[in-house]
Amino acid sequence: MKRPSIDQQVTFLYTADLAETAVFYETVLELPLILDQGACRIYATGGGAFLGFCHHLTGGAAHSGVILTLVSQDVDGWYNYLQQKGVEFEKPPQFNPRFNIYHCFLRDPNGYLIEIQRFDDPAWPPSGSL
Repeated sequence: MKRPSIDQQVTFLYTADLAETAVFYETVLELPLILDQGACRIYATGGGAFLGFCHHLTGGAAHSGVILTLVSQDVDGWYNYLQQKGVEFEKPPQFNPRFNIYHCFLRDPNGYLIEIQRFDDPAWPPSGSL
């Protein structure tokens, strides 16, 4: 039997303050709001992937194991763009030889760690190739 296709992907995360989260993702990162479900807001990140924030999910302080990674070829461009919006970074762009990536880190209003990353490993598939 052939495996059924996966057409899109959504990652849902908890938020205690949906309004503050909406401001960050809509006006700072400028992600397109795709669907407002009242208790959840879902944003497009690109290539059939989505990010949803819901205030009805259980959550809280368990953010330490979560990294939201946004893959972009222009890490420096994102860094400069977000600095102009007053975003403070935990780690400025730098090359990580262990994983062969170039990346930087910041936090969203919920405390989630956001990594903006470029894969320099030639084994990583280019956007739209899968």
